[in-house]
Amino acid sequence: MLSDLDPRGYCVLIASSEAHPLVKTGGLGDVAASLPMALRQLGHDARLILPAYPNAKKQVRELKPLMELRMSGVVGSVQLYGGLLPDRDLPVYLVDAPAYFCREGNPYTDVSGRDWGDNPERFLLFSRVVAHVAMGLPPLNWRPNILHSNDWQTGLAAALLREHDERPATVFTIHNLAYQGLFDRATFDRLRLPASLWSLSGLEFHQRMSFIKGGIVFSDRVNTVSPQYADAVRTQRFGCGLDGRLRPLGGRCRGTLHRTTHPRGQHPHDPPPTPRPAGERVHLKAENKLELQRLFGLPRDEHAFVVGHVGRLVEQKGVDLIIDILPRLVTAGRVQLVMQGAGDRALEQALQEAAAAHPERVSVHVGYDEARAHLIEAGSDAFLMPSRFEPCGLNQMYSLRYGTVPIVHNTGGLADTVVDASDAALAAGTANGFLFDDPNADGLWYALEKALRMQREQPQQWRALMLAGMRKDLSWQASARRYVDFYAEAIASRAPLHEAAMA
Repeated sequence: MLSDLDPRGYCVLIASSEAHPLVKTGGLGDVAASLPMALRQLGHDARLILPAYPNAKKQVRELKPLMELRMSGVVGSVQLYGGLLPDRDLPVYLVDAPAYFCREGNPYTDVSGRDWGDNPERFLLFSRVVAHVAMGLPPLNWRPNILHSNDWQTGLAAALLREHDERPATVFTIHNLAYQGLFDRATFDRLRLPASLWSLSGLEFHQRMSFIKGGIVFSDRVNTVSPQYADAVRTQRFGCGLDGRLRPLGGRCRGTLHRTTHPRGQHPHDPPPTPRPAGERVHLKAENKLELQRLFGLPRDEHAFVVGHVGRLVEQKGVDLIIDILPRLVTAGRVQLVMQGAGDRALEQALQEAAAAHPERVSVHVGYDEARAHLIEAGSDAFLMPSRFEPCGLNQMYSLRYGTVPIVHNTGGLADTVVDASDAALAAGTANGFLFDDPNADGLWYALEKALRMQREQPQQWRALMLAGMRKDLSWQASARRYVDFYAEAIASRAPLHEAAMA
């Protein structure tokens, strides 16, 4: 609650293009709502700002207009609204610009899945309002001393603040460097950004404009969503062309493992909302599995080995590897695969064809439904995440909470949260899943076969894996404390950084 905040704490404005439950397309939506709440629990006045998408305006509690913003070059009106998230007492500001944000589709694409053609204008506008709020607007009677921006959609906010002497300290989080907000020089000119930003020390990136580079170059501190991903983005393989910009940052760029809130309230058989010993919840697995099989039209068999997957159906997530192992999976005996997601049309079609060919083994739901997603997590025995790279990943964390054993590629946040079932880890009682090193079908099948063999031949060992995962501390409090330390460093280093960036 507002009255419980420590007056000595930081005032933090968290800018995001999505936040659960208002709008969500991926892990960013979960993080944007969870981190500010964890900061508030530590006594800091954290608030959230995002575009006023139609669904967001419908859901925010106590929504009221705060002020109208007069901005040059903008089509139509721009108003700032304030309220609270529907499921928690988190203050939220909505940037209401109907010509830019009141439309069907998700925040970034139209109903056919194509990027909105005016995304540069949309998220420049959002960044401009974020920068205005970060400088403190009199009607709000509040001014942050930290602006925390996330991903390319907010990358220009720090750039727009660069010359303001009284600006707040700025922190920028990279959730996935593969999505950079890249546009041509004509777009840069059309946006009428300051000419000084078109340089190698500014937004220019191989003769294009990079929104995400703006966040990296002009922020006091930069972080990624897991320690291993912070190392990865400094390499040529995973740096997406920006590794040369990230390596010189040294300690100003680091990884902070993002966590998960307790998955609850999505299904009647979810774990109880109050913490209880993990062993008390294991019995729910059989109920969840039968309900999952019913919902997805598979034979109800509590002894079947059910493997689940939820995520974007794209090559990065290793979905093609799952397709490659299907011939072996459907002949393994009493194994079922349940998947939900959307993405590449060819991958969607291949999965649907597999489900049609093996209706008793494979079931696929193309699209996204939050309740279905949590039921897959809760009812599966194992959860596949063969991502070629994974900055953080939340689904493996949800799986651990539900006692669903993750099978993951040894990369990024997956490796930071899943402890492989090696002999040493099993003996120490720390093992909670299976990792494989080679991102190919054979590597994935080796790990899946190992898991299947343990579940069938060593049930007590399998139960130990489940319990270890359910006991793992994945709460946001530890990460929030690291962010507080990061904020302190950003404030201390704020003054000289941008002079060097523009030199």
